Amino acid sequence: MENAGYLLAAFILIWAALLAYTFIIARKQAKMRRDIELLREQLEEASQK
Repeated sequence: MENAGYLLAAFILIWAALLAYTFIIARKQAKMRRDIELLREQLEEASQK
């Protein structure tokens, strides 16, 4: 068990990376949804003219 500290550090780093990745993906998805909604609104306006 002399390498338990390294194992714990690796475990923490992997989880931190996964959480960061999930956060980044969620932000990109939210931006994409806003962009899609904006495009829908613009398309409606253009079709009404």
